[in-house]
Amino acid sequence: MQSPHRVVIAAFPGVELLNVTGPAEVFSVATRVAGSGRSGYTVRIATAGGEPVATAGGIRLMADMTLEEVHGAVDTLLVSGAVRVDGHEVQPVVDGAIVAWLREAARGPHRVASVCAGAHLLAAAGLLDGLSATTHWRTAARLACDHPQVTVDPDPIFIRQGRLWTCAGIASGMDMALAMVTEDHGPGLALATARTMVMYVKRAGGQSQFSVPLTVPADPGDRIDELRVWIGEHLTEDLSAEALAARLHLSVRHFSRLFSRRTATTPAAYVESVRLEAARRLLQDSNHGLPEVAALSGLGSVESLHRSFRRRLGTTPAEYRRRFS
Repeated sequence: MQSPHRVVIAAFPGVELLNVTGPAEVFSVATRVAGSGRSGYTVRIATAGGEPVATAGGIRLMADMTLEEVHGAVDTLLVSGAVRVDGHEVQPVVDGAIVAWLREAARGPHRVASVCAGAHLLAAAGLLDGLSATTHWRTAARLACDHPQVTVDPDPIFIRQGRLWTCAGIASGMDMALAMVTEDHGPGLALATARTMVMYVKRAGGQSQFSVPLTVPADPGDRIDELRVWIGEHLTEDLSAEALAARLHLSVRHFSRLFSRRTATTPAAYVESVRLEAARRLLQDSNHGLPEVAALSGLGSVESLHRSFRRRLGTTPAEYRRRFS
């Protein structure tokens, strides 16, 4: 029997508890489900001084070793993330000790991954340069701004680029860990692990981490927000900028400026995103044919459906259905 797959999770004060314990539990359960006849995983938590750290929720997390004691063969190195809330702003925590350690420590492991805002630490260490990456949607814009050499995609729940993995965070860290179990031991063990943990095993990396309307916090009484709600309920109607501007009794130019200021996107791009999300749900959860999906989502034709999927998701509606339905 092969030696267990060695997993080290780097943590620091203020880390989100589930960013550490979620993936750790997936690997632990996979090991128990696999049984004594198969190699599983050993999971160790490392902190700067080997001391316990207080997580964001106040629960203290014990460490197994210091960062400097992490040596030898490490198969998977996970970097957990943390954020701090400053008023309405959510800022990633970039721990300098972890970043400095990563520049050297990340050279050896077969697989390096971040959970949630841990992507900001990988990027600060230069590990994501020239790659696509994701993080929690609330810090994605900051990641893109601070590290323009990284192609940031805030939509998927996780992205794999060779040996580098990044995920949206919190619960999606468990989805990423389950995908790693699949890669290491095959879908059979991953499925058995998901069943044991009562996890939704079909959340593969290409699925969206959030609903389009959630990308902009709601503001009760805001006319643009009220319009966004109306858009979601009337996807098959005329949602051109001209029609939407007329609904608010504004000029197209003034409406477009207000909408972009509120949502950080254009009316046309927002409408397409909402329609695409509706099409994705229909492909996942219904047996409708592509013409019906196109019609019900407001995209109109199968050709428009295909164009939208290829441009925004890099796949076809049929392939998306095969993967997620």
